[in-house]
Amino acid sequence: MTERQIPKWSELRLLLQPKPIELNPTRRRLLRALTINDLRSLARRRTPRAVFDYADGAADEEISLHRARRLFQTLEFRPSVLRDVSTVDTTTSLLGRPSALPFAFAPTGFTRMMNHQGECAVVRVAEKYGIPYALSTLGTTSIEEVAAAAPEARKWFQLYIWKDRTACEELMTRAKAAGFEALMLTVDVPVAGLRLRDIRNGFSIPPSLTVKTVVEAAAHPAWWINLLTTTPLSFASLSSWDRTVAELIDELFDPTMTMADLEWLRSFWDGPLIIKGIQTVDDARRVADAGADAIVLSNHGGRQLDRAPVPLRLVPDVIDAVGDRTEVWLDTGIMSGADIVASAALGAKAVLVGRAYLYGLMAGGERGVERAVEILSREIRRTMQLLGVRSIGELGPQHVRLP
Repeated sequence: MTERQIPKWSELRLLLQPKPIELNPTRRRLLRALTINDLRSLARRRTPRAVFDYADGAADEEISLHRARRLFQTLEFRPSVLRDVSTVDTTTSLLGRPSALPFAFAPTGFTRMMNHQGECAVVRVAEKYGIPYALSTLGTTSIEEVAAAAPEARKWFQLYIWKDRTACEELMTRAKAAGFEALMLTVDVPVAGLRLRDIRNGFSIPPSLTVKTVVEAAAHPAWWINLLTTTPLSFASLSSWDRTVAELIDELFDPTMTMADLEWLRSFWDGPLIIKGIQTVDDARRVADAGADAIVLSNHGGRQLDRAPVPLRLVPDVIDAVGDRTEVWLDTGIMSGADIVASAALGAKAVLVGRAYLYGLMAGGERGVERAVEILSREIRRTMQLLGVRSIGELGPQHVRLP
């Protein structure tokens, strides 16, 4: 027989310690998000379907995006044990300057559509955590407003080449005057990819009030109230636009752009130049020869050419081809700190995250973006410790194996 006794209050008191009640509903909601996928689920519930699908979706059958995520999921880490990992250093150097974490915030268009706080919220988080932020040509906050929102942040300006080159020159001049450090030229959008979710949702900029959107408004009143009671949603670098995103791209972007245009670009921009959208070793070599300071291996988050190369798989071959002439970064499919560590182990100096912070923005505004960084930072540190490395510089190909 088991001998029983009446528990003492001193023993019960140790068990009866309820967690503090978080009164702020946004903070309470975000604290329940332990992964980027958790933020994604919150974002889906808190924004209209067309808005969520614009950020979440990709082109055609979305094969490029799924392949990128699958590679991260199926790669194998190879840890080294019996190492002192009581402390780890997550800092790295990008374009010759320090970044507190081995990732930067990617440029994303229409950010204020995800949440009314928009680009200013994102750049403030970048400043707080010591990581760079790239502002898109298709941003919904002006270059000058972003600069004022976070004066100490490392800011890059992402440029698409327009048919109207004078407009491009004006944007570069404004970015330089506002203190933007680097120019990020995106080269994988000669025409718009076929984004079927947007077509099926009737997505437009700004969102139009149809029967479908009115029904969506009833399900997401806070989003619509914020949209309608704050500064009207518009492109900060365009006078106006009332059609679809694909029509905008095909109307404005220049499909005749070639390598020769880099010389024209350099005549207006003398700072660091990042080329984003490289998908082959030959193109990586060409832009490195042309003097790019960094290249981003990217298939545009799977939003342009479906069945495009997976950026992560290209990293070792591209590094062999370009050597130390230019920094090699990547994007597409990043959903965890472990993904970032794997990229660094294969040789990428940094990754760009886009969807991850947009999920946070949709889930909880600026605090949601902070939560995304907290999640990724925690996962980076833990993964490094479990791999037996104390700094980003110690990571190497010996720590990861691709299938």
